[in-house]
This record gives sequence, structure tokens and C-alpha cells, in this order.
Amino acid sequence: MRIKDIVAYRLHQPFRDGPYTCSGGRSALGFDSLVIRLVTDQGIEGWGEMAPLGAFYDPAFAGGARAALRELAPSLIGADPRQPAAIGRRMNFLLKGPPYAKAALDMACWDILGKVAGLPLAELTGGRYGEAVDLYRSVSQDEPEAMARRARAYVGEGYRRIQVKVGLDPDEDIERIEAVHAAVGAGIVLFADANGGWTTHQARRFLRATRHLDFYMEQPAASYAECRALRPDCDRPLVLDESIDSLAALVQAHADRVADAVTIKLARVGGIGPARLIRDVAVELGIAVTIEDTGGAEIDTAAMVQLSLSTPEELRLHTVDFHNWVTVANARGIPPVADGRITMGSAPGLGVIPMVETFGEPFLDLRG
Repeated sequence: MRIKDIVAYRLHQPFRDGPYTCSGGRSALGFDSLVIRLVTDQGIEGWGEMAPLGAFYDPAFAGGARAALRELAPSLIGADPRQPAAIGRRMNFLLKGPPYAKAALDMACWDILGKVAGLPLAELTGGRYGEAVDLYRSVSQDEPEAMARRARAYVGEGYRRIQVKVGLDPDEDIERIEAVHAAVGAGIVLFADANGGWTTHQARRFLRATRHLDFYMEQPAASYAECRALRPDCDRPLVLDESIDSLAALVQAHADRVADAVTIKLARVGGIGPARLIRDVAVELGIAVTIEDTGGAEIDTAAMVQLSLSTPEELRLHTVDFHNWVTVANARGIPPVADGRITMGSAPGLGVIPMVETFGEPFLDLRG
């Protein structure tokens, strides 16, 4: 089996709830998504998606992904998509970094592999643990009262895990987490996510002033060294997100006893294959895992949910339903969210049917 066609589309996905703002006041109006369609010489299609959060969040930006795809794609015509690890090594040989530019291609190969094997991605990447995954909903930075209202609305929609965006002035952030904590009441798990926006002295102010509250602390400072220095001051579960960009980073965090949990983003590490490897090692080390991504809609959400379902429940935190964050759908097949949880069915591969008829003209069209 060989890759015969590679077709790529650019999709704009506006946010349902307006601008999304995280640490430092950085914001985006939506995702600029790259969707890839691989077709084999036997007519089997594989789909992948990658969408960075602007150009400010991770070392990624949408224009770079499109440029990298033009560089990589011609060399993948004729390769066997059932061997995603081998294709990943070939991509790394042809293009030194960046991982995000290869993530959608890797995802599309796994989609084909699942279809050939007749297995959903969850079963293909470790087996299905339970039938549904908990979801979190992120409350964008705003005035404390506005964030409290938004959090109440999300709880009203059924979400039981709320991520509060902090990482600005620590005194204002203290008011933000206190307002949301008071608004949502008991039974809601809170995450204070600074997205690496604080210095160490700012993070310590926040941590010491909020010891009376129950929440997870996520990526308080930008660098791993700063997060490690803050560990003694953090008397609550500490989640590393932006610092986990490779297997080596995970192993270091474990050796230093910094991370209680890690967030593995598909685009950041290069796709499903690398994410699965990091996930499996984290599970063996007893570190809790969130599988998610930097953005996207149904295609990307399906991949996140499938890989989350193959993560043992006792070490699985949650994931995110990006397709419900945006106003433009790109596939059918994801069951409705119920009681703040999401699942996927038994269809092979990613388990979704892309709405290619709505995508418009591709920006790259290599047809063998």
C-alpha cells in the first residue's frame, strides 16, 4: 500500500465565545486549521488536522505548517502509510523540526492504519479503558466577575472541570480564582493555568495567597527550571504543559519529582505516534496524563478522544472538546457531549467522516 495523493486545506474556525485570552493578555479569535487528506493506491483515505493557537502559544504558527507541508509532501508520495513510525523518521530526516508541521500527516497515517486493521484508534493505541472521558472547559482571562459568570455557564452546560486562565498580575489572578471558586461551588475540579506567564516571585505570591482553595496548578512559569524551583512552594498537584515537548522532558520531570501530571499536545510533540510513546512512559512512571492539542475541530477532537480512551482511567485527567469551542464543523461522527464527558464509537481509525464538501479549494493538491 502506498500514498498516492496528498491534499491539504486551510480552514478558519472562529471561537464560539469570542476572543480567547491567556497569559500576558495574548488572544486569538479562532483557529487557523490545516486539514490533510491522504489517499492510498487502494483508495483508502486518511485524515489529519493541526491548528495552532495563534503564533504566540507554542513554537508553532499556521503559515509555517503550510510551508513545511509543501516541503515534505512530495517526498512522501509512494510511502507506506501503515508505517507511521517509519514515516515519522523519514519526515524528521527530511525536515529538522518543527514537530507541529508533521502532526497532521502522522495523524492521517494512523487513520489509514486503523481503517486497514478495522480498529478504532483507541484499540489500536493501547485498548479502550472505559467508555467516556471527562472534559474540561477553559475560562478565558477577563475581569473576575466576568470569568465567574462564564464558569457558571459552563457548569450549567454540564462541565465539571474548569480551567481558569491566570498568568497576569498575581493579585488580580488571586481574585480570578477566588471568584470562579465561589461561583461554581462544590464538586467542580478547578485548574489554575498560567501558561507559563508568571515569574517565580509572582507564582509564589499566588500560591501562598490561595492555599485555602482546592485546585490544580498548571505551568506556573515559562521554563522547566523555574517550575522545578517552584515545586517546594506548590502544595497541590502540579501539572506541566508547555514544558512537556518530548519524551526526554517527561523523563527529566519524573527524575526531578516535579510533575504530578502532564499535558501532552499532539501538535507540540509531532502527532499521535510521539504522543502515544510519551503517554505510555508517563503511565508506567505513575504520572497522570491529559491528551489534547493546540486547537482544531472534529477531526482533531476525535484523535484526542481516541488516544485519551486508550489511557488507563486512574492516570487519565481529562481532555477537551475543541469542536464545541468553534462555530465551523469539519467532520461528522462524534457523539454529543453528555454530563461533561465525551466518547467515540467503534468506527475504524479516527472514527469521523470529514465534511470535505465544505472545505473549498485545497492550497496543496498532489495527486499521483
